[in-house]
Amino acid sequence: MAAGTIRYWAAAKAAAGTAEEPYAAENLAEALDAVRERHPGELTRVLLRCSFLVDGDPVGTRSHETVRLAEGGTVEVLPPFAGG
Repeated sequence: MAAGTIRYWAAAKAAAGTAEEPYAAENLAEALDAVRERHPGELTRVLLRCSFLVDGDPVGTRSHETVRLAEGGTVEVLPPFAGG
């Protein structure tokens, strides 16, 4: 299991109530499942519209179960926002 940081931006940051928090997961799906457990409600809805960067690389349409997380890595949670 890898440990790293999840960073929230814009509406995701507001819904999570924090700019970042740690993850401990093998893949992106596991990390996001843990996020949903910690932050039920608005963040769960916001995540449906988000895109993700893992260590600077866009996840795109890849299945989250196939996106491995690295020790010391970073997951960026990017909701859609006006002008961007």
